[in-house]
Amino acid sequence: MRAVPNYFLGMRLRNSPDGYGAIPKAIHWLTAAFVLVAWALGTFDDALPKGAARAGGLFVHISAGLAVLGLLLVRLLWRLADPPPQPEPTVLGAWLDRVGRVAHYALYALVIAVPIAGILLQFTRGEALPLFGISEIRSPWPADRALARTIKEVHEVLANSLVILAGVHAAAALGHHWILRDRTLMRMLPHFDRSKGPA
Repeated sequence: MRAVPNYFLGMRLRNSPDGYGAIPKAIHWLTAAFVLVAWALGTFDDALPKGAARAGGLFVHISAGLAVLGLLLVRLLWRLADPPPQPEPTVLGAWLDRVGRVAHYALYALVIAVPIAGILLQFTRGEALPLFGISEIRSPWPADRALARTIKEVHEVLANSLVILAGVHAAAALGHHWILRDRTLMRMLPHFDRSKGPA
């Protein structure tokens, strides 16, 4: 029988005062991955050949969006049971913490708004909403092409705003690491222990 790697033996599921646990980290990185997949398929869907390939791309796009929404719900419930650690102290003081908090709230709002707009778009097209290939929810309304075009534009603006803000969030994390020299980024990377540094 193979020995369990030290990584798994030292893995902490819950947050601690010094860092994030494995569950919050997994939710964070899965959300980021699904957001990128959904955005890429939604933005470059015209590059897919019409027919099965484009329909498959739309199915994955919708599934990734629903996964983002589900992960956000899990994340919010987890935060209630397992509060995150306090922000890393920086030379810029408390105002930077407030800016970061506002940015996080904006990210949460967009993570909610983008999939909801996508769901409304699917329904205003008169199409059923597929639930990961397991089931589907029929559109409660008849197709309305004019309204669908408007919602599509809103969906695209919100999705682009989410990706831009996520990019700013990532740049800020790199700034914390390379400029401010604190451990904000490292605490969200796999298997970081404040006392030992990154594994």
